[in-house]
Amino acid sequence: MTATEEAIELARVAGQAAADKLATDIVLIDVSERLAITDVFVVATGSNERQVEAVVDAVEEKARVAGRKPIRREGQRDGRWVLLDYGDVVVHVQHSEERVFYALERLWRDCPFIPFTDAAAEAHAAERAASAEA
Repeated sequence: MTATEEAIELARVAGQAAADKLATDIVLIDVSERLAITDVFVVATGSNERQVEAVVDAVEEKARVAGRKPIRREGQRDGRWVLLDYGDVVVHVQHSEERVFYALERLWRDCPFIPFTDAAAEAHAAERAASAEA
C-alpha cells in the first residue's frame, strides 16, 4: 500500500509552508508500507528555536487553509523538535542539532521518498534567469 493522494498533497502543502519560512533539508517520506498509523512523514530543519516555531506556525496555517487541523502537537515548549500529527501525515520540524542526531531519514531510508520541490524558489530562479536574459 502506498500513501494516499490526499496525504501526499497535505505533505506537499506542509513542505512548501516550511520552505516559505526558509526551513532546510525538507524531505517527504512515504512510510505507509511500514506504519499502519500514518502515510507520510515530512521532516524539515530550522536553524534555531525561533525558526522552528515559525515553520510550525506556517505549516499549521497552510494546513488550516487546506481544511486540516492537527490531531496532536508535541514539543512546542522546547522549540527543538516539534511534531504535528495530522493522522495520515506527521510533520517533524527539528532544530539542526536534533536533525543530525536523530537522522530520521536514515532510520526510514528503506521507505520511498516523495519528490518535493520548493515552488517559490523555482519561480524566483525562473524570474532571475528571465531578467538576466533580458
